[in-house]
Amino acid sequence: MKDTLIFILTQIVDHPEEILIDEVIEGDRTIFVVHANPEDMGKIIGKKGRIIMALRDLIKIIATKQKVFADIEIAENEKENEKEIVDVEQKEA
Repeated sequence: MKDTLIFILTQIVDHPEEILIDEVIEGDRTIFVVHANPEDMGKIIGKKGRIIMALRDLIKIIATKQKVFADIEIAENEKENEKEIVDVEQKEA
């Protein structure tokens, strides 16, 4: 499943070398956390979330055949969050 997800994501983004997927396994549940360049997030999500919903559906179908549960989450960019925190702290000072 992870290889399929990586293959699809690297085909649709501008920075395929920055695609990183963490696989979190809890019992029979598998959560794939997608890390990507912030510029590529819009391409991964798609208009009205259609791309990410299609990816989730595909991964769930593959997981069902293997009798496990799987889902995809998109990781928030830590660098942008740190920048926002710094900006807020500077405004308060």
